[in-house]
Amino acid sequence: MSKASTRPRWHRFAEAAGTPAADYPALWQWSVDNPARFWRMVWEFFDIRAVTGPGVGDSAVLADPAMPGARWFPGVTLNYVEQVLRHRDRGGPAIIGIDEDGTRTQIDWAQLPGRIGALAAELRRLGVGPGDRVGGYLPDVAEAMVAFLATAALGAVWSGCGQDYAPQGAAARLGQLQPKVLFSCNGYRLSGRWIDKRSDTAELARLLPGEPHLLLLDSDHYQTLIAEPVAPDVTAVDFDHPLWVLFTSGTTGAPKGIVHGHGGVVLEHLKTAALHADLGADDVFFWQTSLSWMMWNFRLAGLLCGGTVVCYSGHPMYPDADRLWDILEAERVTFFGTSPGHLLASRKAGLHPGASHDLSRLRALGSTGSPLPGDLFEWVRTEVGDDVEVSSISGGTDVVTAFAGGTTGVPAMPGELATRYLGVALHSWSPQRTPLIGEVGEMVITAPMPSMPVGFTNDPDGTRYRAAYFDHHWADGPAPDVWRHGDWVTLTERGSLVIHGRSDATLNRHGIRMGSADIYEVVESIDAVAEALVLGINGPDGAYWMPLFVTLTNGRELDDALVDTIGTQIRTRLSPRHVPDDVIAAPGIPHTRTGKKLEVPLTGIMSGHADVSLDPRAIDHPDLIDWYREQGRAHRW
Repeated sequence: MSKASTRPRWHRFAEAAGTPAADYPALWQWSVDNPARFWRMVWEFFDIRAVTGPGVGDSAVLADPAMPGARWFPGVTLNYVEQVLRHRDRGGPAIIGIDEDGTRTQIDWAQLPGRIGALAAELRRLGVGPGDRVGGYLPDVAEAMVAFLATAALGAVWSGCGQDYAPQGAAARLGQLQPKVLFSCNGYRLSGRWIDKRSDTAELARLLPGEPHLLLLDSDHYQTLIAEPVAPDVTAVDFDHPLWVLFTSGTTGAPKGIVHGHGGVVLEHLKTAALHADLGADDVFFWQTSLSWMMWNFRLAGLLCGGTVVCYSGHPMYPDADRLWDILEAERVTFFGTSPGHLLASRKAGLHPGASHDLSRLRALGSTGSPLPGDLFEWVRTEVGDDVEVSSISGGTDVVTAFAGGTTGVPAMPGELATRYLGVALHSWSPQRTPLIGEVGEMVITAPMPSMPVGFTNDPDGTRYRAAYFDHHWADGPAPDVWRHGDWVTLTERGSLVIHGRSDATLNRHGIRMGSADIYEVVESIDAVAEALVLGINGPDGAYWMPLFVTLTNGRELDDALVDTIGTQIRTRLSPRHVPDDVIAAPGIPHTRTGKKLEVPLTGIMSGHADVSLDPRAIDHPDLIDWYREQGRAHRW
C-alpha cells in the first residue's frame, strides 16, 4: 500500500468475511470464534496454490483443534517456495543486500527463479532431498535467502545461524540436525573490520556429524553455479512438512530446536505481513536482523507478498549512528523494522532522521525484541515522521510471527500494542484462570494457530514441547490445552495491549508484581543511562533484594545525583514500591545472541543457585557473568 492510500487490505478481507469493513474488533472476534472459517478465508483471499486440497467443510481446515498437536489442512500438499515464485513475472528487485562498506547486491524478480533452480540442482546433486537438513552459517546477505529458498524448494529443511556465533555455539545448534550441506561465507565486515570466518567455518564443518558438504556463497564455484539459470523444480510436500528449524537462545542447557511446517508458515506470514503490515508488491521491507533471530525468517514474508526485501550485513551504528537511516533513504524503504535498543541509541545520539533524511516513502516502523517504551514511540512520531505508523509487536521464535502488534489503519497509543492479531485467541489470565481487563495477567493463547510448532527436535514423544508451553500449574490446577507464553500482559478496554516483560522475571516487591520492562521504560529514558538491568532476588528468611544495574553514556558517572534522579523517576512515574535497593554501575549487560537481557539466569546466579548452567556460546559477552556472580556473593543480607 502506498503511503497515500487510505484503505488497508484488511478492510477488504473483513468485507469478504461478512464483518463491517472498518471494524477491527469485530473482525478479530469473528476470527477467533470461527477458526476454521477464518483460516479458509485467508487461504482463499490470498489464492494459495496447492497441488492437492483443501477439501470442503471445516474439518478440511482444522481436523483436530486440540492443543498441542492440532491438525491443520489434512491431505494438502504445497510448497512455501511456490507461493514466492508466483510473483516471478513482476519487475524490479526481489532482494537487496547492503554490506557495511556500501557494497550493494541486487537480485531481481526475473533472476530469482533461475538462481533458486541452479542452487537447488546443486543441492540435489549433493544428495539433498525431502526431509534432509541444510545449515546456513552466514551473515545477513542476499544470497542467504536464495540458499534457503533452494533448500525449501526441494522439501529439505533449513536452519540458519549467524556468523557472530563461534563454531562451538553454531555446532550446538546445527549439530542436532546433522545437515548434509553447510552454506557459509569467507567472512563479513563489522565496525570497519573484516572478520575472517574461513577457519571458523572449517572448524564448524569438522564439528558437525556426518561431514557435510561445504558451499561458500562468496566463492567462484557459487558464481559459476548461478551463471546458468535453471528453471526451479519445486517439490510439493505435506502441509506440516518441516520448512525450517529455529533454535531458542540456549543460554541454559542445550538450545531447543523448534520445527515449523510449510503450510502453517505460509498462512501465518501472509496474514501478518499482508493484512496487519499491509505489505504488497509496491513495498520495500527492511528489518534489520540476523540469521539467528526469527525476524530473518519473518522478513522473507516480504517475498510472499511480492515486495522487495532489504538485508544489511554490518554494525547498525557504523560508521555513525545514521547508518540504518541512510539505508532507508537510499533504498526508499516503506516498512522499517528495528528494535527499541536501536531507536534508543538513535535518540541518545541526537538524531533527527525525518529532518536529515528523505523518508517520504516510509509509512510504517516496526519494533520488537522487547516492549517499545512510550517515550520512544513519541520520539519516532516527532523525529521520524508524524504520519509514520508505529507498530510495536510481540511474538516469538515459538510461532515465528507475532501474537499482537500494530495493524495498518488502527490507531496506536504510546506504550501499547494496538491489536491482538487475527486468528490469535490471546487473553490475560489471573492465577485462577479468570480473564482480566485492565489488570496485569499471564498471556495465554486458548486456540491453535497454524504456525505453532510441528514439534521440537529430538523430542519424539512431545515431552519438551508440552513442558515449554502447556505444563503450567495454575492456582486451581493444570490447563494442558492452553498455551502459556510466559509474558505479563494487560488488555485494555480498547482491545490494545501493554507488555510488562517475562513473567518468569517478575519483580515481586512487597507482594506487588511488576514486569522489568516497566522499569526499563523509565530508567532508559534518562539521557545518562545507556542500558539497564533490574533483578528481583530472593534471599534467606524471606528477604528480597532488587538491584538495578546500569551502563552509562560516554562521559557520565554514577554519582549520588544520578542515583537520586533514577529513584525519583521510578517513584513518580511508576511506583514507590519498586525503587531499587541499589543502583550499581556495571561494565556491561549480557544478552542472548538475539539481544534479550539475561534476567532469569542472572537472577539464579546471583541467588547462589548451583544448578544454573550457562552456555557462553549463546551469550554476547560471557565474560561479564563472573562479574555479576561476584555482585551476588558480595551482597550482605
